[in-house]
Amino acid sequence: MSAAQEHRVVERRTVVLAVGAVGAAALTACGGSDGSVGGSGGTGGTDPVEQPGSGGAGGAVLAKTADIPEGGGMVFAAQKVVVTQPRAGEFKAFSATCTHQGCAVKDVTDNVITCPCHNSTFDAATGSPTGGPATQPLPARQISVEGGAITLA
Repeated sequence: MSAAQEHRVVERRTVVLAVGAVGAAALTACGGSDGSVGGSGGTGGTDPVEQPGSGGAGGAVLAKTADIPEGGGMVFAAQKVVVTQPRAGEFKAFSATCTHQGCAVKDVTDNVITCPCHNSTFDAATGSPTGGPATQPLPARQISVEGGAITLA
């Protein structure tokens, strides 16, 4: 291999490594949550996602209903779901992945789900965006609420 050919191979490797590093950095910038976060607050909302009586045979128990504060919620990072209680006894679940750039939402306070990456906010009752750069709602997730347990459906 000539010196010129060897130089081109090194340049190509450098470019490939640099592109890979930029991609990894972009994914890290919209990293995920490593736990659950709760909050509390006011009231509001319609159309519950809960499915009483389904038994939850298809999913894992996420929490007890007593663990989800009214007007607040909890983020379950491993399941990529956020569970809220917009009104007493009404539980909702949404994807915990922000619709703006895929960051994990981190907090539910005063019936507002917040994404820390770019400060998008979502209604805890509907998942609809209420502020920030996100324009699409958080997709609803199906849950079952039975016997004081909240289960992914």
